[in-house]
Amino acid sequence: MYSQIASNQRKTYLLMGIFISFVLAVGYFLGASQGNGYLGLGFAAILSAVMTLGSYYQGDKMALWSAGAVRIKKEDNPYVWRMVENLSITAGLPMPAVHIIPSNALNAFATGRDPQHASIAVTIGLINTLENEELEGVLAHELSHVQNYDIRIMTIVLVLVGIVGILSDFFTHRLFWSSRDDRENMNPFFMIAGIILAILSPIIAMLIQLAISRKREFLADASAALLTRYPDGLASALRKISGSDIPLETANSSTAHLFISNPFGKKFSISSLFSTHPPIEERIKELEKML
Repeated sequence: MYSQIASNQRKTYLLMGIFISFVLAVGYFLGASQGNGYLGLGFAAILSAVMTLGSYYQGDKMALWSAGAVRIKKEDNPYVWRMVENLSITAGLPMPAVHIIPSNALNAFATGRDPQHASIAVTIGLINTLENEELEGVLAHELSHVQNYDIRIMTIVLVLVGIVGILSDFFTHRLFWSSRDDRENMNPFFMIAGIILAILSPIIAMLIQLAISRKREFLADASAALLTRYPDGLASALRKISGSDIPLETANSSTAHLFISNPFGKKFSISSLFSTHPPIEERIKELEKML
C-alpha cells in the first residue's frame, strides 16, 4: 500500500508539472503568433493565477450546490456522521462537513481546498445499499482525497484545462477577426504553431487531466485500504457501485471527476470514452493485491 501511494504521488506531481509547463507554452506560442511571445506567457500566467484563486476559495461551494448536496448535523444521520468522525480521528484529520445528496445513485465525492475546509457528500442510495464495512471503505476513500490534498490538485487541474480553452479561443478569435495587414505581419512559423496548438491543445489538456484524475483514484483507493486496514470493504463496495446503472441526475462534466465512480451511469456516449475514472475492475484488482 505504501508503495502504491508513493508511486502515484510521484506520477501525479510529474503530470502536474507537465500540465503547467504546457499551459505556459501554449500562452507563449499563441502570443508569439501575434508578435509578442512574452506577452502571451504573462497573460497565461496571470489568467492562471486569477482563475485558480477564485476556484480555490469558491470551487467547493459550487460543486456541492451543483450536486444538490445538503449539509447535515449529527442528529440528522448519526450513523454516517459517526463513521466519518471515527475515520477522521483515525486519520488524524479535522472533521469535514458531511452532506447528503437526495439521489438513489450510488456515489460520493469530497471537495474543499484543504483538510480544514473539506466536505464529504454521499448519496442516499449509497447509504441504503452498502453494508457497514463497504460504506466505511467508500468514506475512507473520500477522506483519503482530503488527506492527500487531491481536492486541491483536481481544482487546479480543472482551472488549467479551462485556461487552455480560453487561450485557444482568444487566438482563433484574433486570427479570424484581425485585419489582413495584421495577419501579414505575423511570424509565419509562430502563426502555424499557434494554429496547431489552438486545434490540439484542448485535446492534450483533457488527456493530461484524465491521466492525473485516474492516478488520484488509485492513490485514494490505496490510502483508504491503509486507513481501514480492510481493502475488501472498498472492493466489495466498488462491485456494488459498478453493478448499478442509476445515473446521478445532478452530475455534470465539470464536476464528474470528483465522484468515486462515473456519475453518468453505464449509458454509452462519446464522453464516456474520456472518463476521468479508471475502470472499476482495475481498481478492484489493485485492492485485491493488498489482501
